[in-house]
Amino acid sequence: MKEAGLKQTIGFWAAVSIIAGSIIGSGVFMKPASMASQTGSPLWMTVVWIIAGVFSLAGALIYAEAGAMLPETGGQYVYFRYMYGKFVAFLYGWAAFSVINTAAVAAISFVCAQYADYFLHLPRLSTSAEHSLVWHIPLLGNLYPLENIGVKSLAGGMIVVLTLVNYLSVRAGSALQVVSTFVKIAVIVALVAGIFFSGHGSASNFIQAPSAKHGMSLFSGLIGALTGAFMAYDGWVNITFLGGEIKNPQRNIPRSLFTGVLLCIIVYVLVNQAYLWVLPVDKVAASPLVAADAIAAAWGSKGAALVAAMIVICTFGATNGNIMSVARVTYAMSIDKIFFNWTGREHPRFRTPGNALLLHGAWSMVLVMSGSFDMLADMFTFVSWVAYLLGAIGIFVLRKKMPDTARPYRAFGYPLMAVLFILFAAFYVVSTVVNDISNYRAGTAPVVNSVLGLAITALGIPLYLYFRYKRRRTISQVST
Repeated sequence: MKEAGLKQTIGFWAAVSIIAGSIIGSGVFMKPASMASQTGSPLWMTVVWIIAGVFSLAGALIYAEAGAMLPETGGQYVYFRYMYGKFVAFLYGWAAFSVINTAAVAAISFVCAQYADYFLHLPRLSTSAEHSLVWHIPLLGNLYPLENIGVKSLAGGMIVVLTLVNYLSVRAGSALQVVSTFVKIAVIVALVAGIFFSGHGSASNFIQAPSAKHGMSLFSGLIGALTGAFMAYDGWVNITFLGGEIKNPQRNIPRSLFTGVLLCIIVYVLVNQAYLWVLPVDKVAASPLVAADAIAAAWGSKGAALVAAMIVICTFGATNGNIMSVARVTYAMSIDKIFFNWTGREHPRFRTPGNALLLHGAWSMVLVMSGSFDMLADMFTFVSWVAYLLGAIGIFVLRKKMPDTARPYRAFGYPLMAVLFILFAAFYVVSTVVNDISNYRAGTAPVVNSVLGLAITALGIPLYLYFRYKRRRTISQVST
């Protein structure tokens, strides 16, 4: 691939802030209630957070080897091109654009707007009006774009503003990310400290499970809880997309991945324990906003406004971190001549992948209109883990195909950790498909989220054939 012309302006702490800022969003506030309901046990809740964090860290360290070895803008897409060739790389790039990264932006911005609505009281249509427009996807379910139109409009507006910030300056986007990440960490530390030092709570909440699940019910619950936890941890791969813009990437990509993911594991486990300190697991499961109920239990007053503000702060930074990084995949595909040429043009003045940013922003807004937070979150989490599975397998491929290429960093615990990650990722992917289909047949889910994500990814196959034909035709015309 022709080396991208984007400047190396992102240092170590900016890289850490992109990782932590992209990861820490709505998940730590939104998912604990469903995880408590799915597992019925505070111990299993904690175990799920730790397992998801450990395997996310293992994946990050595996990818750190590829990132240090191939520090190019486009990250995972570039790795797949070396590992498997252009077809698989294109399908990943298409999935990143159509499902993974833009759906992440849409889901996080949607949650940010939902909680901003606490203060803004945005308009909403009647139920009949909301359901008057239906997007039916055969065999997969229905989408209602007019539902919660006020919140969706605000989410779309936020995407526009943050896209323009990153369009105008990489430095401005990086600075915004550093500040927002610092603020969100400070806010979460204050939340945890305020709960633990409130004088209320009980250590027995960490072990009591009056509604504990067993057998297949527990197994299904753990799969669902892992999906929620993986969604909360997702975003660590974003720094690889910016590989060509990181200072001293051979050193800073591995260091920032380890530091950023480890920081998030600590934060998530502490927040989970803070909730359980003041709320039994059955109350966590029944809570529509567990952080607010935890504050109320700790301080004796409703914390809805405070928690809503905290979620807005956290999700705003996560939205910016995702917008900043995701368009680089599409940019790299265009440089490789397997996507629209105009998406690979750098802005002549701002030296940003401006056109790719605008395209991603537009599609993210379409996804905001298409569905709910849970649908988008589950869809992009599943497809992300399909890609993580392929990337982990690809480390073995690179070791065989490129044995003499310099590796400034080698994956920790290779090959054992890589094999364990592959086995776990494969188990998770297969189990999620089975679980999603089962829930859809039982009528508990309106859409088979994992299959929908795969279906959208498969739509990239004819598009790849078109770009391959177009490229060959151009080469043929030039040679004649």
